[in-house]
Parts: sequence; C-alpha cells; structure tokens
Amino acid sequence: MLMTDMKKEELEALLESTKKEYDGYKALGLALNMARGKPAADQLSLTKDMLDAVSSSSDCKAADGTDCRNYGVLDGIKETKKIFCDMLGVNDEELIVGGNSSLNLMYDTIARNYIFGVDKESTPWKDQGKLKWLCPAPGYDRHFAITERFGFELVTIPMKADGPDMDMIEKLVSEDESIKGIWCVPMYANPTGITYSDEVVKRFAALKPKAKDFRIFWDNAYCVHHLTDTPDKLLNILDECKAAGNEDMVYIFASTSKVSFAGAGVAVMAASKNNTDYVKYHMTIQTIGFDKINQLRHAKYFKDYEGVKAHMKKHAAIIAPKFEAVIKALDENIKPLGIGSYNTPRGGYFISFDTLDGCAKRVVSLCKEAGVVMTGAGATFPYGRDPKDSNIRIAPTLPPIAELEQAMKVFICAVKIASAEKLLG
Repeated sequence: MLMTDMKKEELEALLESTKKEYDGYKALGLALNMARGKPAADQLSLTKDMLDAVSSSSDCKAADGTDCRNYGVLDGIKETKKIFCDMLGVNDEELIVGGNSSLNLMYDTIARNYIFGVDKESTPWKDQGKLKWLCPAPGYDRHFAITERFGFELVTIPMKADGPDMDMIEKLVSEDESIKGIWCVPMYANPTGITYSDEVVKRFAALKPKAKDFRIFWDNAYCVHHLTDTPDKLLNILDECKAAGNEDMVYIFASTSKVSFAGAGVAVMAASKNNTDYVKYHMTIQTIGFDKINQLRHAKYFKDYEGVKAHMKKHAAIIAPKFEAVIKALDENIKPLGIGSYNTPRGGYFISFDTLDGCAKRVVSLCKEAGVVMTGAGATFPYGRDPKDSNIRIAPTLPPIAELEQAMKVFICAVKIASAEKLLG
C-alpha cells in the first residue's frame, strides 16, 4: 500500500514499528560509509601486478627510447597517449597526459583561463567582471566547488532523462555573455547514471554562445565503467564540435583513477590542437613533465585500449552485485510504499535516490545517528542547496556486500521514518 494512501492511524503504526527496528540498528554501534564513490580494496588489488611492470632500470625506456626516469616529454609518452586516444576517439596532438588527477587538470584549466584567458588573444576571465557558470544538477559537488572557489555565480540546470535541459542551456548561453562554461559528466553521470543522448551531444556541439570564450568541461570520468555487457554509447563530442565549426569550445577529461589506483592513476585532457598547443605553452612554465614512469607502468600493464576494456570487466564483476543489492533492497522495501524514486544505472559509481520533498536531510541525519555515513543531502546541487531537499547520492562500491546490505536496512528505515513524519506533518 502506498504510504500516501494510508490513514493517519496506519501511518502512526508504521512509524512506531519502524522506529523500533531503527533503534535496534542504532544499538549495534555500526560504522558504515557510503559517502563517496571510492573503489573497494579488492578492486584496487586487481592491478597489484602493475607495481612490477617497471621493476628495473632496463624497463624504464619508452618504445621510442625515451628514458622515463628523466625530464621531458611534456604531453606524455606515445604508448600511454595511444591508449587514451583510442579510449576518447581523439588523435595524438589533441591529447595531453597529466598527473594522477583529472580533477587537478580541470582546476588548472579553470585557473589558466581565469588568469590568462582561453587563448593568447582573449581577455582573462578575471578581468571580465561578475561571471556565471552552468551546473547541471543533480551533479558532481567537486565540480561545483571549483567554480564557486573562483567566484563564479553558479546557475542550476535541471537534468532530464537524456541529459541537461538543452532548451534552457541554449537560451542562456546565447543571451548572456557572462556565462563562461558548463560542467558535464556525459556518460553514467554523477549521480544520476544518465548517458547523454546523441541529440543532446549534437546540441552541445552546435551551441552559439554570446561569449566567444565559453567552454564545455566534458568530464568523461566513467567512459569505461560499464556494469553490463551492453554498455551505453556516447557520441564523440570533439568530432561533433568540429562538424559544427566549434572545435575549440570543448575540453575533455578522463583518468584511470577508478581503473588502476585511485591515488596513482593517470589523467588526461583532450581538446582541439589550438587548445592543446595553448595549454602546452603555459605548461612549459608550470612543469618540465609529469610522472612518465607511472605512464609507462600503465602502458606496459594494459598494453592497449582493449586491455583496459578487458580489465574493466573484472571491476564490473566486483561492483555490479553491489548495485544489484541496493536496487533489490529499494525495489522490495521502498517502491511498494511509493516514498522514493531512483535510477538503475548501467554504469558509473552511483545511484541517485529522491525522497518525498523535504525529507533528504532528515534521512541522511537518521542514517548518521545509526552509524551509516551518506553523502550530505544537497551536495549534488550548487552551493549544497537542493531546492526540494529530496536528492541523496548512494555510493555502493566501497563497502563489502554484507556491510552494504546492513547499511541499506538502516537507509530504508530512515526513509520510512522521514516519509511518515512528513505525511503526518
């Protein structure tokens, strides 16, 4: 029976029985964490042999003879670039291999444009007065935090079933020169799991921004993180931008942070040759080169893009059952009561859950009291403010299945309690 159809007495009885169950979990002294999308220890162990891939000085030479122990090769060694070029569908001169963090590359790109402009002829963003940034939401809190830190006014863009609201985006960027960019997680989006449709990608590529220095930050973090054998497909944004005459409008980012080692992966940035040339112009002052031994280690271990894809099937075998456990718990306990909606992602690292309006903060607080740490309610919106107080990001990957199932029991109790309190309000 839907809770919205229950009489007052039925709601009160459900609330009382659920509180008793919840108190039982509180008494267990749990310490469970589903706050962030971290790989589990057994995922990280999949690449333990990578540490032996470069085990002596004779192993430290790249295919072209470059000694990876020394300075130089600003944009990355060829064999590592080849893996990422095939992954992202770009050519060698359109890709730069950086350090271990794609988030760092994004931060640097914002900072570079803010201080120096998007090219040698443009005015730095810092000299253009009050600026705005578009933020599809629910979205990635660390993205929002970067542009907030640089003083941009964050503008929320609603997410639809096939990607961000393109009608709204097209109108805003065509009319407002102060809008300088947009954050995008186009495949298995964080946290909704949505993959942008072909139409959405084409409309992004064909944007006609009033600001000539408007840029799309295309964080393709989950492009190889499939949970099924029939993965989603994402159109190549750089190809579409070229076709639309907008090849300089997009920056693409990716990494192996959840493929190899979360703290010691390899991150890349892809863009038009105009953009990569400009980035390298500044990089020559910033660094003499990133960690080429780590690049070589990855290239020797994976060998090619096919090797990465084969490796990711091992990841899926570990985490897909965790996603299934969460969905099963929600299907059996929440869906029949009609007190929450959620996605069933085909890839990525998250499940997006929407409570009844006004209940998310209460749910997260109840979970915390019972020893289950969730991502803060509101974190998936700019400034941490969810106008409906409804969205919660569930991150199933880190805990072992037994802990995850226990955490979901607490979460379900919290949703029932918050929903009953709201309906009895």
